[in-house]
Amino acid sequence: MTKTAVKNRSVKCSSWSDRIFGAAVMILSIMIFLIIAYPLWFVVIASISNSNLVNLGKVTFWPKDIRFYGYEQILQDARIWKGYANTILYVVAGTALNMVITMPAAYALSRKDFKARNGVMFYFVFTMFFSGGLVPTYMTVSALHLISTRTILVVFVAINTYNLIIARTFIQNSIPDDLYEAAVLDGCSHFTYFMKVVLPLSKAVISVLILYYAVFHWNDYFNALIYNSKQDNAPLQIVLRDILLLNQAFASGNGGVQGGYGQSSADQVKYAVIIVSTLPILCVYPFIQKYFEKGVMIGAVKG
Repeated sequence: MTKTAVKNRSVKCSSWSDRIFGAAVMILSIMIFLIIAYPLWFVVIASISNSNLVNLGKVTFWPKDIRFYGYEQILQDARIWKGYANTILYVVAGTALNMVITMPAAYALSRKDFKARNGVMFYFVFTMFFSGGLVPTYMTVSALHLISTRTILVVFVAINTYNLIIARTFIQNSIPDDLYEAAVLDGCSHFTYFMKVVLPLSKAVISVLILYYAVFHWNDYFNALIYNSKQDNAPLQIVLRDILLLNQAFASGNGGVQGGYGQSSADQVKYAVIIVSTLPILCVYPFIQKYFEKGVMIGAVKG
């Protein structure tokens, strides 16, 4: 057998093995997608289907007896819109504060000429494994007179150590020191170099961190549950919790809880609330998806 024939045979075998592997990966990916996507699809169809049919298990893949009672009730519920407004405020203000603190801190900790960076980084990492506990934290917040204020829901998690590590690692590995030396020769200070060089070159990691922080603030209900008792300051997740867990949506009649929706369509309202609360994040994610994978890989690099 000639060398050419052997080479062609190996290429053919390799091609078949690659095709089989690719098909297996495709089938597995489709199965995983269906497993993940079906619960969300079920919530969508259940939110517009007859609640009785949903409870009887007759709604599986397509909506039946379509009705939009749940969404109609949500549009008329002032609690939902107030929760939306509060959550948007916490997301925007909280994420802006997070980025203002995280990026400068990451830059400072990435500088090799900052001799105390290892010691400072130790204190940040220490908080990932140990904390004072809930009671001392509550007492501290109370001493600062921040209980039941919007401020505490914005500033409570001013910086996330994991996100700080991601940003520091990106700056260390992606921005060469030669740029800083050239900037110094041009008379740039650290602040000028950070604003005009580091930030423009860090768009990928900035997008990922904005996503992480925004999702955290959007989904955060525990801090609002512990440190807030005013309904006017409640974020959307607390309103959602009231509807799903405290049965406020199930009350009916004058003797029920104020703002109740009625027992007959309670499930439809619950599913509609889930859709309304998750839709904004689902709409924003595709626009920064291209940065997400790169940001995950950044976090996997040892810094």
